[in-house]
Amino acid sequence: MHPQAVHLSRIEERSDAIDGLTERLGRRVGLDDVLNSLNRHAHRLAVPGAVVDWGFGWNDQDAADPHWWPQGITTSADAAFADDDRVAGRQLLVVSWYHKGSAESQGSRITFVDVETLEYRHVLLVSPVETEDGLRFRSLEAHAGGLVWYGPFLHVAGTRRGIYTCWLDDIVEVEPTAETMGCRYLLPVRFSYEAGSADDVEPLRYSFLSVDRAADPVEMVGGEFGFGGQTTRLVRYAIDPATRHLSTEEDGLSRPLSLEEGVGHMQGAAIAGGNYFISLSRGPERNGDLMVGRPGDFHLHKRALPAGPEDITYWPATDRLWCLTEHPNQRYVFAISRESVLP
Repeated sequence: MHPQAVHLSRIEERSDAIDGLTERLGRRVGLDDVLNSLNRHAHRLAVPGAVVDWGFGWNDQDAADPHWWPQGITTSADAAFADDDRVAGRQLLVVSWYHKGSAESQGSRITFVDVETLEYRHVLLVSPVETEDGLRFRSLEAHAGGLVWYGPFLHVAGTRRGIYTCWLDDIVEVEPTAETMGCRYLLPVRFSYEAGSADDVEPLRYSFLSVDRAADPVEMVGGEFGFGGQTTRLVRYAIDPATRHLSTEEDGLSRPLSLEEGVGHMQGAAIAGGNYFISLSRGPERNGDLMVGRPGDFHLHKRALPAGPEDITYWPATDRLWCLTEHPNQRYVFAISRESVLP
């Protein structure tokens, strides 16, 4: 597979629309305000899975909610604001959720979790849109299957649409209403990367994301969930160290450094020490799998993860992989020692 067969095209920023709506509806507060008002509490628990090292569960409401499903994960170690793994003095996990199973979708949201206290808070993802009543924020309709936090940007996997990018300084505080799903904080999408491909190639589905900070320059890693004949490709893009956007070529398109064949049922892929670590789901009744190695040479840890594993990311300072599960009353966030699962 030639990497030039697929690409991403950056869509223009909506900064003026975000500025206008923010001024009208609330005030821009950024990440610090959210971190200083964490209002929910997770709890430590024993997570099922042969390779699980440490884990926690959400509060009772979020653990059982039939409509909000956790999907993507990234950390303050990915953010690379500094050489350590903290942002605003905290070790943080960020998780994405999408809404399903009701007459009206509420879109997608992200959750900031303080790893030390296990306090957390939800933030609704929104986009500025034109409506009959003028310009408004509308909840982002995205599966949000993967996340990458790098510098000031949070990148959200948008499946066939590509990747949505938010600037964390844009976080807006508003009065919680039914329109904001009761959320006090909104994070607007500032721009997006639209998925494209050559005429005879199916565009890549961005089902999950991670970041390889050991690469030079740093790389964004993405891939496809697929089964039954669907494509299951893995892709890597360079990140421009100056702008922290995806690197572009002369025609303005971002093209992959590599495009490789993965495996069926992939839910997340992280790279550490030159190896891929891939989570695979087997439904709500069976434990998930973990695959370790390189395309064409994977070692399988069968049924080693709890049921319903999703996105996965690597935390270098602790040499741990972090993953999460999605099914109601089986929702965990957990760590895995990288060394313990090497082939």
